[in-house]
Amino acid sequence: MKILAFAASLRKDSFNRKLVRLAADVAKSAGAEIDFAEFREFDMPLYDFDLQQSGGMPKGTQEMARRITAADGMIIASPEYNFSMPGTLKNAIDWLSRMTPVPLRGKMGFLCAASPSLVGGHRGLWALRPPLEGLGVFIYPDHFALAAANAAFDDGGKLKDAALATMLENQVKGYVKTLGAVSGKI
Repeated sequence: MKILAFAASLRKDSFNRKLVRLAADVAKSAGAEIDFAEFREFDMPLYDFDLQQSGGMPKGTQEMARRITAADGMIIASPEYNFSMPGTLKNAIDWLSRMTPVPLRGKMGFLCAASPSLVGGHRGLWALRPPLEGLGVFIYPDHFALAAANAAFDDGGKLKDAALATMLENQVKGYVKTLGAVSGKI
């Protein structure tokens, strides 16, 4: 089974990029094939119906749709911006929603977040669920939110806190097992 993994962040030293790499490593060790993407690969303008009518789907949208379609599931690490998801991710979802068929429909997603705040991105993950679920994504019930992410990683990019590392591992392994059962690719 194949999983598309990406951080919905453009920042070079993103905590979410570090987190999604860890989650992807766990998924790979649990038997999944990982397609790791950089969010910059999905560059697209702000959604504009007139632009869609005159030029079709932007190349970044097409690439994102291609990679989602080729995958059985997704692991998304999303920053929290102002109690919600980043506008860049919502914009990508809006573009994808205009495609027929919608490439997100029927996929299963695991959501995680890393934030320097003490909330760890929980609010952003809860805001991300409705548009994804509305477009037919089955979101794994557990999500992982890493608080104080600015101090959570060691020099090798691993989580310093063993209990948090175990929690992430258990959640991602549970997601992979469920994705395997749902996709019939156990």
